[in-house]
This record gives sequence, structure tokens and C-alpha cells, in this order.
Amino acid sequence: MTAIHKLTGPMRRPASGGPAKQIVILFHGVGADGADLIPLADAWSPSLPDAAFMAPDAPFDCDMAPFGRQWFSLMDRSLEALVAGVEAVAPSIDAFVSEQADAHGLTPDAVALVGFSQGTMAALYVAPRRAQSVACVLGYSGAVLAGERLAAEALSKPRTLLIHGEADDVVSAQALPMSEQMLRAAGIPVAAHLRPGLGHGIDPVGMQMGGVFLSDALGVTSGGVTSGGGAPGSGAQEG
Repeated sequence: MTAIHKLTGPMRRPASGGPAKQIVILFHGVGADGADLIPLADAWSPSLPDAAFMAPDAPFDCDMAPFGRQWFSLMDRSLEALVAGVEAVAPSIDAFVSEQADAHGLTPDAVALVGFSQGTMAALYVAPRRAQSVACVLGYSGAVLAGERLAAEALSKPRTLLIHGEADDVVSAQALPMSEQMLRAAGIPVAAHLRPGLGHGIDPVGMQMGGVFLSDALGVTSGGVTSGGGAPGSGAQEG
């Protein structure tokens, strides 16, 4: 039986000061932790004033560095090992998503998943396999794992936006069209954007694009009002 790890990490309450009407969960890359991505809340809170942001720390110590966390090991980068790793951590991520929605009295369609690098791989694996769909997935610098099984295993089809740096030397930019193709083959609505000259990180344009996507997917207008629908660069070292 796969162990379910209790995830914790930094969080930000809604900027409005009221109860959360949406939740944005941020999944960091390997070698980092939740503190690496929680500053994204500063960029996106103005357009999502009623959203709570949370950035859980991955459950495992990074096995390639004396610091940081990881969702699964990259010591063995064979496809089989990577898929086994994301499969093992998926129940913990899935449980955290449901736990946070329940804690705020929201349904999963008010939850957005955002990933960077390995965090994107985890989010893209978990979200389509949830029986209760989240609102969307925003993935930076990542890839789809077990994509050949996705059409058969997908239980939901959340809107997805993928953004990748053209000069990424950690997760190749070739992962972008491959991931887009796999998601489309599974019937998942996806848009993909390649950022010219960008390495393994998030640039201001990608951050702005992500904010617009989140607001739209969560049904929030420019004034922060919910309209029907759902009730900074990263310091990560590796994928």
C-alpha cells in the first residue's frame, strides 16, 4: 500500500481579508521547497484577491543535494523510474488537494494547480486522474509522465496551460510539444507557449500569462469578482 504523506508548507491568506473563494496550490521543483514558489502569490493576488495560496513542501529530502526537497528521486532518470516515482507520490498530492478544498468549504473546481519543473510533472500526473476535477493546471518547465496511458486513465480534463523556456537546459524544450500532444490525445484542453531565450525558470511574461489564465479558469473577472465556474522566477536547481 502506498504511504500517504502529510504535506505542509507556506501559505498566504486571501488578499481581500475574507474567506477563500479559490485556492491556488503551488508545487515546487526538486532541490527547492514551498518557499521558492509562494512569492508568486504577490504577483497574482491583485487579480485573485479572494484566493488562498499554498505551496506544500515535497515529502522527501533531496537525494542529490544537502538541502531542498523532492517529490520523487531523479537519481535514476529512466522513464520507468520517473513514472514509478510520480505514481508513488500521487496519493499524497491528491489527498492534499482534497483536504484543502474541504478545509475551505470549496469544491475541487475552485482549485488551481501550478507546478514548476518536477512540480509540473506531479501536477500533470495527478490532476487528470482525479475523479473530481480541479479548475485548471498551469505548468512551467515540466513534462507529462506516463502520457501514453493518459487517455485510458484520465477521469477529468482540467484546462491546462504549459509554458517552457526555449533555452531550458534542465528539462528540454522538446518536452513542450510532446506534452501538449499527449494531453490533446487524452481530450484535455491545452495551450502551450515557448518563451524565447528563457532557461529553466519563470519570466515576467510567463508569470503574467499564468495570472491571466488562472483568473479566467477560476472564473474571476478583472475586478476580482467570481463569475460562474469554480465555487518570480524559481530557484529550483533541477527538474
